[in-house]
Amino acid sequence: MGRTTQKKGTKLFRKYLMVITSVILVSVILLCSVYLFLVTRHWNSEQINTLQHNSNIIAQNAQDLLGRMNISEKDEQTDITPLLMICNTMRIMSEAIDADIFITDMNGDVVVCKDMMVDQFSFREEAHCMLHDRYHIGKDVIDKAAKGGFTDSSRLGETFMNSQLTTASPIIVNEKPVAIVFATEPMTMTWYSYAKRVMEVFLTAALLALVVSFLMVYYLSYRFTRPLKEMSQAIRHYADGDFSYKVKVRGNDEVSELAQAFNSMAMSLSSQESSRRSFVANVSHELKTPMTSIGGFIDGILDGTISEDKHDYYLRIVSDEVKRLSRLVTGMLNMSKIEAGEMQINLKSFDLSADIFKTLLSFEKKINEKQIEIIGLDSMQSITVNADEDMIMQVIYNLIDNAVKFTPQGGYIFIKDYKDSEKTFVSIRNSGSGIEKDELPKIFERFYKVDHSRSYDVKGAGLGLFLCKSIIELHGGEIRVDSNVGEYTEFAFWIPNNIQ
Repeated sequence: MGRTTQKKGTKLFRKYLMVITSVILVSVILLCSVYLFLVTRHWNSEQINTLQHNSNIIAQNAQDLLGRMNISEKDEQTDITPLLMICNTMRIMSEAIDADIFITDMNGDVVVCKDMMVDQFSFREEAHCMLHDRYHIGKDVIDKAAKGGFTDSSRLGETFMNSQLTTASPIIVNEKPVAIVFATEPMTMTWYSYAKRVMEVFLTAALLALVVSFLMVYYLSYRFTRPLKEMSQAIRHYADGDFSYKVKVRGNDEVSELAQAFNSMAMSLSSQESSRRSFVANVSHELKTPMTSIGGFIDGILDGTISEDKHDYYLRIVSDEVKRLSRLVTGMLNMSKIEAGEMQINLKSFDLSADIFKTLLSFEKKINEKQIEIIGLDSMQSITVNADEDMIMQVIYNLIDNAVKFTPQGGYIFIKDYKDSEKTFVSIRNSGSGIEKDELPKIFERFYKVDHSRSYDVKGAGLGLFLCKSIIELHGGEIRVDSNVGEYTEFAFWIPNNIQ
């Protein structure tokens, strides 16, 4: 089981690591491609500029020299000194820039090239070159070059075996183009060595960057996925009923907020689970005790254990216990309806003050036994409200029931109701031990009961005040509690006069 859990816990980390690493690799490849493309364009531009510059120089220098001879005729008696100078110049420049430079006539045939020379002082026999003699430049290229220059990066038709960087400059004599200087360079030869050096530098830097990036991605992936892994572990603990597991909160971002939410959820679930267990225990006790009493009294009456003159006394006890069971079951049913959103209010007009009097009369016996003083009844006036009478009666009953329970012998209960233009208010205050401040925010939670060591309510299930709050809010109102320890506790609520 442990090994399987480990594999599941690392899936997200591996996936995140692979995704980020893949993105970085794709980015590096894209960067490399764009870089090579831009470097290629830059290199081609620089090479073309160099070729163009040198072809312009040769064309400029050849203009005066070629003006003294007819380069279309290879006459042995012609002074070849200018031609030797041109060829030497082309040879020197060709070697300097690692290019091939030659001159064609206006028909596209090569008439002068460096390979025509045996050395710098003499031509080959018949002054021809096996390489350049087969070259023939198309008329369209010659026409473009004659107009002021030409650049290209192709084979120039079938002239070259492979693509070449080519520039051409016209030689002008008497304001007329008489020949064209071509400078060519293979695109692959010098570019290969240049690109190799560039790529070596780039790949070295990229490899170092990739190593650093991978280490950072590994660390960040682990850091980002660790809280999620801890949350996954927390969920497994919560599923097993262990709400003590806490997710460590790191930083102040969305993930840390999620971790805090998990911890808050765990506290809430733990509180609810504790309340649920307490509720189950209380309800079980609440159901078992009266049912045992009811069964015992009825069996005693039936088998004659209880004498006939005491039947009425014990039947009243049985009746009270049945009513208590009925209230408990009704409260549980109402709680289920509220949580399911099925509780509907039936509005009608009724006298709120009269219902308060009726409810107090139902507690007359307990009030007299504890000698509780009821204050405020003499100043109460008839107040008509439009609400669900049964629900409001349940709220009043629960609040007066609590007040009677928690009022000590000889204490008091102060009841007040009044109405303004928008709301109707009811407050019930009783003397007694009060409620601690740290318990006041929890007093309306379902299943919650105050500290049993200070509570007179040993029979409640912790549903009464929760139902009161739910009913008042269902009417669009609000209920609150105020207390001073050792002095009093006051519950007050209001509902709107016009409930929508």
